[in-house]
Amino acid sequence: MAGRIEDYALIGDMQTAALVCRDGTVDWLCLPRFDSHAIFAGLLGTEEHGFWRLGPAHQADAKPPTAARRSYRGDSLILESEWDTPRGTVRVTDFMPPRDGAPQLIRIVEGVTGRVPMRSALRMRFSYGRVVPWVHRHETRTVAVAGPDSVWFDTEVETYGESLTTYADFTVAPGDRVAFTISWQPSHKEPPPLPEPEQSLEATEDFWREWVAHCTYHGPYREAVIRSLITLKALTYAPTGGIVAAPTTSLPEDIGGVRNWDYRYTWLRDAAITLSSLLRTGYREEARAWREWLLRAVAGDPDNLQIMYGIAGERELGEAELDWLPGYENSAPVRVGNGAAHQLQLDVYGEVTEALHLGNMTGLARNDYASLLQLKLIRYLEKHWQEPDEGIWEVRGPRRHFVHSKVMAWVAVDRTIKLLESGDVDGPLERWKELRDEIHRDVCEKGYDKERNTFTQSYGSRELDASLLLIPQMGFLPPDDKRVIGTIEAIQRELSTPDGFILRYPTDGEHRGVDGLPGDEGAFLACSFWMADDLAMIGRVDEARKLFEKLLSLRNDLGLLAEEWDPRLQRQVGNFPQAFSHVPLIDTALRLTASGAYGG
Repeated sequence: MAGRIEDYALIGDMQTAALVCRDGTVDWLCLPRFDSHAIFAGLLGTEEHGFWRLGPAHQADAKPPTAARRSYRGDSLILESEWDTPRGTVRVTDFMPPRDGAPQLIRIVEGVTGRVPMRSALRMRFSYGRVVPWVHRHETRTVAVAGPDSVWFDTEVETYGESLTTYADFTVAPGDRVAFTISWQPSHKEPPPLPEPEQSLEATEDFWREWVAHCTYHGPYREAVIRSLITLKALTYAPTGGIVAAPTTSLPEDIGGVRNWDYRYTWLRDAAITLSSLLRTGYREEARAWREWLLRAVAGDPDNLQIMYGIAGERELGEAELDWLPGYENSAPVRVGNGAAHQLQLDVYGEVTEALHLGNMTGLARNDYASLLQLKLIRYLEKHWQEPDEGIWEVRGPRRHFVHSKVMAWVAVDRTIKLLESGDVDGPLERWKELRDEIHRDVCEKGYDKERNTFTQSYGSRELDASLLLIPQMGFLPPDDKRVIGTIEAIQRELSTPDGFILRYPTDGEHRGVDGLPGDEGAFLACSFWMADDLAMIGRVDEARKLFEKLLSLRNDLGLLAEEWDPRLQRQVGNFPQAFSHVPLIDTALRLTASGAYGG
């Protein structure tokens, strides 16, 4: 059985990522890309679906021992785990070197004290655990082949096969270092070069040290901000600049339920807000690369803008269910692809335009086509902003006039007016000022409940929605507006969990709720960070700081967050780690630092 979601560590090479459990098991790895088929899918099934365990030897009928300590090496994505055993202490270092050739996962075992018996158990299963590869020796190397894929396994210690698994049993003493590497290569090509684990370790550490040095944030929450930035960088697909929402699929929002989605794609919304955080902390190169990715993905057809694309800009992301996988803790179905790709979500236009605007404001070199794209997006919105849509949460129920979508349409027009006023491009300035005013009036008249002094989820509804917390952050209304304060307080009353975290919107248990799905979900972490932001903006800074620091305490021991927090089970749920949780963490830290609202 897989570990709890927060038991996992992330390692990656900016093209794919692996999850490593506390007991030294890699339960998830897709090769060669984030969205490729998994060769280790034990996270969503059993050991029969692929895993790689490396740790102290244990009896066959006993649970593998968990590491006594683990941490990242400094500000890097190099994982170090230590076990204390009756025979001594051993350390395992796991990492994936930034890629220059074949993707590699390298594991180095180091003896610390005593003499510790160790075991490596490697069970590769291709196609998400469905295909058993042909495993054989090629000179001094072990290779697993199935169809177009081959994975090469290299180590100095002797290996043997048993029960369709490759084992290595060995002992380490103080100063001993034993390396293991798997490398992926198309099966029709020559073998990948022999790995050089120690040199790769040094180069990986140098890469992260140099990257982190560019961070401009030096406030009291630097540790949390740096770890979040490293996580966001790890979710960036280096060859194209696309950013995945998470490196996993089908980790449930509701344990045992059906709210299981594939997040290994680039949502324009998630990527845009990620870029905003990177820009605010000094990372312009990532912003430039994402802007280039955006221009390639949208191409010359902004009228058919999708809410998400593949990491190289692919448009077809058809959704399918993998019925041979039982799902994480029996949360089925396991899905790959995402059927929401062709939904209409008008808020995306606002997020993309805001990211382009912030790039201009922070000195990103001007791109004429980016400005042209922005004008085309507004011309589309001019015709379609009054239509209902599926909204930010990708509801699978009927379309509605979501208030957040209309607010973000206003943002798109407002930021484009600023672009015109800068003199960089020409456009119908007065007409779009009138459009901005029209959208504003429409939202305030149809999306506001005077009786309860709150904006609502959609026109004519009584439900609340945590996305309304973005109204003051986007500048739609000032923080001291009574309607803003009323909305914040209403969300605190009606969408808070007993421990003070924020739900996205009401769900309805076994019945189909507003999102068209049965079941409930946990507190959405991004919404809880948004609440902390809003509380700071309306002057309740002590309350904001306390909520923020409470949210920081939900991170696992390595500083990582999933999408949601289940207040009943007191555990993280949803895909992991989640960009949409780490981005608002950074933004809230910046806001609280600027306001002086922090302890100590």
